[in-house]
Amino acid sequence: MAKDYFEVDVPIRNTQSPGLRGVHVFTGRADSNSAAIKAAHEVYDAVRAAAEAGREIPHGGTDGWGACGYRPGWELDWPAAKAGPWKSPYSWLKRQPFEL
Repeated sequence: MAKDYFEVDVPIRNTQSPGLRGVHVFTGRADSNSAAIKAAHEVYDAVRAAAEAGREIPHGGTDGWGACGYRPGWELDWPAAKAGPWKSPYSWLKRQPFEL
């Protein structure tokens, strides 16, 4: 059975400047929302461990999960993470004409 492509949105905050907040987005294939969150968390843990040990960031993960970098000083709120089917932010382009 083919796995669906998921998006995991994890709230983040800056530990040095508590007023700075945002959302970190992970994407990849999974069987369910909970599997997607688990995969994203595992990728983040591997990236963080590599960065803190001075090793190269692992890019290509299982089922498309991976990371391009790590930013020290940002804390991810995993209990508040939300997952769901990924939707292209550009899908609205298919529904309406526009000019560049």
